[in-house]
Formats: sequence, C-alpha cells, structure tokens
Amino acid sequence: MLAAIGQLAGAVIGIPSLIYLAVQIREQTKERRQAAVNALTVQWTDLTRSLENADFAAIYLRGVQSFDDLDPVSKLRFSAFLNRFFKSFESMYFSHRDGILAKSSWGEIERTMSDLIAYPGIQQWWTTRKHWQTEEFAQVVDTIIARGDKPKAYAHFNIREASLPEKRV
Repeated sequence: MLAAIGQLAGAVIGIPSLIYLAVQIREQTKERRQAAVNALTVQWTDLTRSLENADFAAIYLRGVQSFDDLDPVSKLRFSAFLNRFFKSFESMYFSHRDGILAKSSWGEIERTMSDLIAYPGIQQWWTTRKHWQTEEFAQVVDTIIARGDKPKAYAHFNIREASLPEKRV
C-alpha cells in the first residue's frame, strides 16, 4: 500500500513538473526563433546599407540592367554584393524550411526575391555564380526565374539613366 501511495505521490508531483518543463521548452523555442529572425533582419539591414554609397548604387542600378555590360571592377563589386545578397536569401530560405521563419515572413522575402531576380542583369550574374549556392536553394531561384516575372522593383526609378556620380576635384 505504501508503494501505491508513493507512486501516486510521484505522479502528482511529476505531472506538473512535466507540464512546467514543456512550457519552458516551448518558450525557449520561441525565443530562439525570434533571435534568429532578429539576426536575419540585422544581416539584411547591413547588406542593403551598402546601397547608400552613391558610387555603388550607380553600379548596382546599371548592373541590374546588364551584368555583362559592366566594366571588370564594377562586375567585381556588383558580384560581391549579389553573392552576399543571395547568401542572405539562402539563409532565410533555410530558416523558413526549418520552421524558424514564419510562412508570412518567407512570403515577404520570396516576393522581394521575385522582384529583384526578374532583372536581366541579376539573371546574367546568376548564371555565373549559381554553382556557389546549395542545389536546393538554386532550385528555388531557378523556379522564380522560370516564372518569367517582369522587372518591377525599380520600375519608377528611371534606372536607364543611372550613371556614376561626378567626381569633385
């Protein structure tokens, strides 16, 4: 009888402990997910901040029109930026796939990718650097390209007029 009472007492004490542990694990998972999303946001902000440089912004706007027409130094700068850009997208994709990034957040990112990847210069660059990405993510990008979306991210920017700013002496 004492053994039965001991088992009952263990169950009464053990069940709330298990519930408490489950709640704690759930909260830690939420915190880890939020920390990951915050890190991705900081990474994205740092990346897009490089477009604040007027010289690079001009290269970027010319590059999205035609990677092939850029001079070698501009190709290098544009390529380095796009490599970071696509690695950031790739990180966000895997965070979504692994359940860290919410479906709605991934939808926003995918729409951004679609708008940018539609530009011929980015597609030209992609053919030169696709092999630097994971096969899984490359398939995501190739699927977006195959849709044939029209370039619209900079539709109102008059990017055909983009040129390097005058250097002041």
